[in-house]
Amino acid sequence: MSKEHSFSRADTLRGMLTSARTCYDLNYYHLAVKIDIDNKSISGSNEFNFTATADFSLLQFDLFSNLKVEKIVYKDQELPFKREFNAVFVTFPAVIKKGSKDKFKVYYSGDPVIARNPPWDGGFIFSKDKAGNPWVSVACQGFGASSWWPNKDHQSDEVDSVLISISVPKGLQEISNGRLRSIKDQPDGYKEYNWFVSNPINNYTVTFYTGKYAHWTDNYKGENGNLSLDFWSLKEDSLQARPHWDTDVKRMLKNFEYWFGPYPFYKDGYKLVQAPHLGMEHQSAVAYGNLFKMGYLGRDLSGTGWGLKFDFIVVHESGHEWFGNNITAKDIADMWIHEAFTNYSEALFLESEYGKKAATEYVIGIRKNIKNESPVIGHYNVNNEGSGDMYYKGANMLHTIRQLIGNDEKFRSILRGLNKTFYHQTVTTLQIENYMAAQSGVKLDKIFDQYLRNITVPVLSYHIKGGKLSYRWTNTIPGFDMPVKVRLKPGIYSLIKPVTGTWKTINIPSTINEDNFKADPNFYIEIKAEE
Repeated sequence: MSKEHSFSRADTLRGMLTSARTCYDLNYYHLAVKIDIDNKSISGSNEFNFTATADFSLLQFDLFSNLKVEKIVYKDQELPFKREFNAVFVTFPAVIKKGSKDKFKVYYSGDPVIARNPPWDGGFIFSKDKAGNPWVSVACQGFGASSWWPNKDHQSDEVDSVLISISVPKGLQEISNGRLRSIKDQPDGYKEYNWFVSNPINNYTVTFYTGKYAHWTDNYKGENGNLSLDFWSLKEDSLQARPHWDTDVKRMLKNFEYWFGPYPFYKDGYKLVQAPHLGMEHQSAVAYGNLFKMGYLGRDLSGTGWGLKFDFIVVHESGHEWFGNNITAKDIADMWIHEAFTNYSEALFLESEYGKKAATEYVIGIRKNIKNESPVIGHYNVNNEGSGDMYYKGANMLHTIRQLIGNDEKFRSILRGLNKTFYHQTVTTLQIENYMAAQSGVKLDKIFDQYLRNITVPVLSYHIKGGKLSYRWTNTIPGFDMPVKVRLKPGIYSLIKPVTGTWKTINIPSTINEDNFKADPNFYIEIKAEE
């Protein structure tokens, strides 16, 4: 059974694209935030630069209600506004005409929500290193970037560029996305770090890290030339971090550029930053908290041994630079686009390093983590992500589709083509489905429906009698007709084309019986003998 949901007005305000949101297209933010670590509070401003996509005099931006909007300034005058839950509605003194470029600035302050279980239950993390020094960061995917700064908190509109100015107490380092432009002394014992992101960025990956950090640099000669690499670990961990990261990051970049195409953010570089939580795909400033262990905190999520051949957080969170940051789902309900491809990137990494057998065993091994309790795709327009099966089930769906394509080079060209076609764009599930179907030449609509929108695992029902095999799909959506490979000769898998509900019968060798008949384990299905 799938879980029932009930949604509120607050969910709709957050998740729905109303005219008060679609009337303006974001061009540039200047986010300036002072972090008062002792009092666990923040204060600052964000300047919105936008292009009007329609005539309007009212717009919505978002800021959690526990944070105070001090004022909103437009052309040297304060604007009236109203708040409803975490939405802020601003009224302008005159109609802003379609096509015009304009800006306003929001000043705010307050105590941000402190994360209860970051990065899954998000917010601010006020932590300390082993020496007792402050170590502070934020993780807010799903929870909301508006939990700590005012913005249009919807994934569909990525700002084209952003200047992030974070002020922290002197003696601490601060790292954000993009490239460091300057460090400025403030009169109150603070330093302001100014980081500029020159590529489009989704709001939930805008971030900061502050603590006592060590820093070293390197470069990677990639498909688009020299890519700058910056590594930031806590000073106390740098001796352990450096050899561990230096190896895995370059392996990751080599393999993912092969599979997915050039790293999508050469202008902003690649950074790996130690964080006081497990990890997050913060664009060009990937959060790392895997304790410099192989696997997932030293565990193998597949149970095969292959999961201990790589640092899970380096590989997985960096994989999101392609799927999640380069290609971003417009609605968080389609978050499978981020997680299915990135989860499968772990198998592709293993394939490049250790061969196809390793990748196959890994992706089959992670099936034990699939729950099939609710659909992979969530509810639209209410800021609702789908089930956690978007990871392991999503990866196994892609692996199954790869078998149907039956051409690894074509499959790789599709992965690279996705990143090129939808470069720096926000997308829908339908766009991804249509692209993969068109490029593969394989009918995929029912397959996506079965695995993304339904919770049952397809069952290949069969019976064998008198040298004949009868088979059909059961436990599937109507019209499900995915081909599947089965063993019709010893050691050889052949493609058959079952349909839902209707038996088909073929002749098979007498050497195949119900004891040795099996389906290709690369397909994520179940198999059941029927009388």
